[in-house]
Amino acid sequence: MAKQKKDLSTEEKIKEAARKVFTSKGFAAARTRDIAEEAGMNLALLNYYFRSKEKLFEIVMLETLWQFLGGIQTILYDTTTSIDEKIDNLTNRYIDQIIQHPDLPLFVLNELKSNPKLLKGKLSRNIIMKSHFIHQLQDELKKNKKTIKPLHFVINTFSMVIFPFVFKPLLMAVALKKDAEFIELMNERRKLIPVWIKTIIKS
Repeated sequence: MAKQKKDLSTEEKIKEAARKVFTSKGFAAARTRDIAEEAGMNLALLNYYFRSKEKLFEIVMLETLWQFLGGIQTILYDTTTSIDEKIDNLTNRYIDQIIQHPDLPLFVLNELKSNPKLLKGKLSRNIIMKSHFIHQLQDELKKNKKTIKPLHFVINTFSMVIFPFVFKPLLMAVALKKDAEFIELMNERRKLIPVWIKTIIKS
């Protein structure tokens, strides 16, 4: 009897359930039984699609990272936009994305710290450093007689966007009272971050 063809919709349902469980519990604490329950199916069916928790995690983690980084390529490699527009677009895209998935940055950071080899050979080094944005940034720095490495601006931009979400529990404890106040703060930062980055580049 021929092996039953795997249903792609079921596979996606499992991956979405795994994404939720891994994000909330982390890889070490997550059980395949938890994922099966979240997906609303029995454990045997989950094992049919994905033979191990490790393999499922690797697939989900890489897809999550590609989702997180995918927009970067579209923005950074766009030859029709200025460097200022790219900075605006990057800031807006990632604040929007992390507001929708606020646990994502800490999840990714924790898991990459636990398993730094996870990405080895999986992502291209050229995804950022060979982009049109980097060429524009190099030209702008040269024009303003700055010798700062472009990577510093990439790190600063992402740090300014991502860190407040990682830092949110402390912010809520010492400075803010409601989630709505945090969202308001992030919406203020989507205007301020591009100003700060552009000022550093051009001042």
